Amino acid sequence: MGIIYKLFLFFQKHGYYVCQRIADRFGIRAKVVRTSFMYITFVTIGFGFALYMFLAFWMRIKDLIYTKRSSVFDL
Repeated sequence: MGIIYKLFLFFQKHGYYVCQRIADRFGIRAKVVRTSFMYITFVTIGFGFALYMFLAFWMRIKDLIYTKRSSVFDL
């Protein structure tokens, strides 16, 4: 039971950030985005989860490539 709980906490801590960023981008609540992904996953038998993982990967790569610089002297 402890391993399942730790896995649940890991996904809760790191996985929900994708939904939060998408919600901030579109100006809606994160809860709506999360439930939409759940419905898409159940209806399309896993496509929603695959889409979620792709978006998480894409956001991670985007964050690694585009870093915010505070001044011109950081180059």
